[in-house]
Amino acid sequence: MEELKRAIRSIPDFPKEGIVFKDITTLIKDGGLFRKTVDIFAERYRDSGIEVVVSVEARGFIFGAAIAYALGAGVIPVRKPGKLPHDTHEAVYELEYGTDKLEIHRDALPRGSRVLLVDDLLATGGTCAATVELIERLGGEIVGIAFLIELTFLKGREKLKGHDIFSIIEYASEDE
Repeated sequence: MEELKRAIRSIPDFPKEGIVFKDITTLIKDGGLFRKTVDIFAERYRDSGIEVVVSVEARGFIFGAAIAYALGAGVIPVRKPGKLPHDTHEAVYELEYGTDKLEIHRDALPRGSRVLLVDDLLATGGTCAATVELIERLGGEIVGIAFLIELTFLKGREKLKGHDIFSIIEYASEDE
């Protein structure tokens, strides 16, 4: 895990002042580290009966698709408004630096589907909580929620109570 953590670059004051952005491009450009990351997720969920992986725009797509492939599962994208071509459900959420909306196709998954929710980073939990709302509105059964990075000092888990949450890398402060 330390090898993966060392590969992530911190960018101060991005996307706005006071935010320390965790840049994963320095990890995913290394084929071996990217494979190792996907393998960690796949091994954890291999025997969980995952039918679909729901991933969040945009960096969540990178891991979500690869994990779904490794598990033999389908992939469902959750996107910003106006990006999906068919009828959608919408959820509003708060970021650490504003508010936004997410959408999922109304016919994205059959009721009772076993779902793994994947995103690159858990910060305040708003994005993920909105995605959970969308999955549950469609009747999906969330088996787990997985992140490459968790900023534990922002307490995002509190918005996701009752769900099994897994993070490969944790940062306990912005200074890490």
